[in-house]
Amino acid sequence: MTRVLSVTSECVPLVKTGGLADVAGALPGALAPLGVEMRTLLPGYRAVLEAQPEAETVFEVWDLFGGFARIRRGKLGDGVLYILDAPHLYDRDGSLYIGPDGHDWWDNPQRFAALSLAAAMIAAHGIEDWVPEVLHLHDWQAGLTPIYLRELGAAERVKTLMTIHNIAFQGCFGADMVRTLGLPPQGFSENGFEYWGQVSTLKAGITASTKVSTVSPTYARELLTGEFGLGMEGILASRGNDFTGILNGIDEEVWNPSYKTPAGKAKHKAALREEMHLPESDGPLAVVISRLTGQKGFDLLLEALPEFLEQGGQLALLGSGEGYFESAFRDAALKSPHVAVRIGYDEAFARRLIEGGDAILVPSRFEPCGLTQLYGLRFGTLPVVSLTGGLADTVIHANPAALSAGVATGLQFYPTTARALSQALTRLCELYRKPKIWQQMMKNAMAQPVGWDTSAAAYADLFREMLDPTGEADDTK
Repeated sequence: MTRVLSVTSECVPLVKTGGLADVAGALPGALAPLGVEMRTLLPGYRAVLEAQPEAETVFEVWDLFGGFARIRRGKLGDGVLYILDAPHLYDRDGSLYIGPDGHDWWDNPQRFAALSLAAAMIAAHGIEDWVPEVLHLHDWQAGLTPIYLRELGAAERVKTLMTIHNIAFQGCFGADMVRTLGLPPQGFSENGFEYWGQVSTLKAGITASTKVSTVSPTYARELLTGEFGLGMEGILASRGNDFTGILNGIDEEVWNPSYKTPAGKAKHKAALREEMHLPESDGPLAVVISRLTGQKGFDLLLEALPEFLEQGGQLALLGSGEGYFESAFRDAALKSPHVAVRIGYDEAFARRLIEGGDAILVPSRFEPCGLTQLYGLRFGTLPVVSLTGGLADTVIHANPAALSAGVATGLQFYPTTARALSQALTRLCELYRKPKIWQQMMKNAMAQPVGWDTSAAAYADLFREMLDPTGEADDTK
């Protein structure tokens, strides 16, 4: 049994701001049948402690960046959850990373250095007679872990995997944080955690971890380019074969449609139209569930939308984000009865959108993996996606060869422009009016494996390779 501690700043069902939480919540259960015991370390935000009132103290730290802290043992499904209970760092109003004023918490460097240090202490000293062999580190919030692990003298014994969920978030702080966070001064260098005169906790994780991964094979290749690497492409390239991409999955039990065939979608579509006050139409009902930002390509959708509506298409959107996009989509809904918009987020409503929609739109300029297109596939809601990252890895484009072979599951467009998106939406309308082809695409989508089986096996193999690079260990022992 391989012992792994997952170190994450968010995790479903307890706290979530993005796809990282879904991955952290799903992996322990997916890995358990493969001989991996994964326990999880999570900050003790107020919501986490309220959800785990019976979590008992199993480890104490007398001074963790300005205050007393405990590690409590709770539950994550059938697995073990360790909660870093440090009230001076986590017991506060606001979101996980941002205060009520809309700005990052001033002490985010200390808050997530504390998470990294606690993980390193668990690895170095053990907890409850349990000592992890591998630390699985998620994003910049856990990036300092291998630095602290080295300082505690355990870096040779305990291996580390740094997983990048989104390279855009790099955990950069002022150089004065070297001393404040107790980092070794010699590490503040080009080959260490120094990044343009600042401390980058993500760079710390990339340079100091045993191996580095990201959340899709295509995104891994993209990160080696100047267009997508955002300044980290050189250091990632230097990792060579120690950098890889493993595709995310979704929990197929949670995202399990009530219908088993494409015909079962009809009543959900009718109910969604009624809920969103959309009239009947002879075109496809496209849905969007997303943060409304430029990175997600919503300026492209706004430009392509009128032509889509002219062809009988409809749009139902759920999301929030930049004020411009919220206002622009509200305006679009006022101008057309075939556009319905709900600003905010509601998980139950998101599910109804996926159940009732004909297509799901993901026009992102970059997308490390993406989960909404996987939900769409699971429910026979055909994805229309830009050709990037995990979107490229998960959707089979309806080109003539794929249609002839009967394997297409959606549409991809490239380049990431409004014109290319508009052409994809026109193609969507054409396919929708060919019931035999459309039904086959829905069947293909619903049959496509989108769970964790393949990816969990890849993680399990990677953990074992890290512990036994030569492959000479006897697995029977």
